[in-house]
Amino acid sequence: MNLLADLRNYQYSLSSVEGLRIHMEMGNIFIDVPKCSFSEMLKVVNSSNEHVISIGASFSSEADSHLVCFQNEEGNYQTQASSMPDKTRTVTGASFVVFNGALKASSGFIAKSSIVEDGLMVQIPPETMESLRTALREQTDFHISCGRNDGGELRENVTVRWVDWTSPVNTGKTSGIDGRALDGVHSMRMQQDAEFEVDGRAITCTEVFYQLKDPDCSLASVLPSCSVFQKEIAVAACSALTPHLAVLTSSGINSLSLRVSTQADMVEYQAGSGGRLLPQRYMNELDGALIPVIHGGSASVPQTAMDVEFLFYITHTI
Repeated sequence: MNLLADLRNYQYSLSSVEGLRIHMEMGNIFIDVPKCSFSEMLKVVNSSNEHVISIGASFSSEADSHLVCFQNEEGNYQTQASSMPDKTRTVTGASFVVFNGALKASSGFIAKSSIVEDGLMVQIPPETMESLRTALREQTDFHISCGRNDGGELRENVTVRWVDWTSPVNTGKTSGIDGRALDGVHSMRMQQDAEFEVDGRAITCTEVFYQLKDPDCSLASVLPSCSVFQKEIAVAACSALTPHLAVLTSSGINSLSLRVSTQADMVEYQAGSGGRLLPQRYMNELDGALIPVIHGGSASVPQTAMDVEFLFYITHTI
């Protein structure tokens, strides 16, 4: 916690690498990094400080258990492994790894690994840290033997491996409008500048899904042209629904989706929650907010044929 927390600004976060998985087995820990995520790993390494490299990991469906951290009644944090029912625990996943390059020779260890909350801490000497940085920058595998200098303690091996593996995209996710599967549909987190809050409730757009209809069109080529448009749509939708947050939540609606379908000469939209369309009174409110954006907003409507689906959450404010 002390390594990752910014106590001055009350922040606790770490950079993630898409598809990175941590597998802990008896005597071995494997940190698998997809080769396709090399640029993300490079950013993490270059932005880290001299002594610490911290990396967030993805959930691994190949692990039969996963580390979880919870707070007990005394307020202390405890770690335990949550296992799949009726399955022997052989591979345990973790949520992050921290390489701490401040291990001193006087400690009596050549390297040391330990579980911290729901992640892994690997303490290594400064010279090993430099070698690790070089290996990560050169996309080469790296091996760390953990244990005492005298060899009197059973050693554990930590291996960073570059693998030919692509992380599944939005596996198991479905649209709140009609239950359409979103497996394989790329999405991006959304940073919403404005706040929409009333009577202790707030609505926020958290994620945007992009489903392109032209197989020859790439998401990278589309995003620059629709970034302003999607922000205006999200703000307009939040503004329209904010007066109704209390009624929506009392109806059991805590999350909802808005799908905007664009083509060269046509734009249409739908909104729903739990696989059902929103009642017409809410659609009327959305009409009044979205139509001015579509026909007279500061950003032009994307000409690419695609569905852009916005995910909103309604939360209670403290």
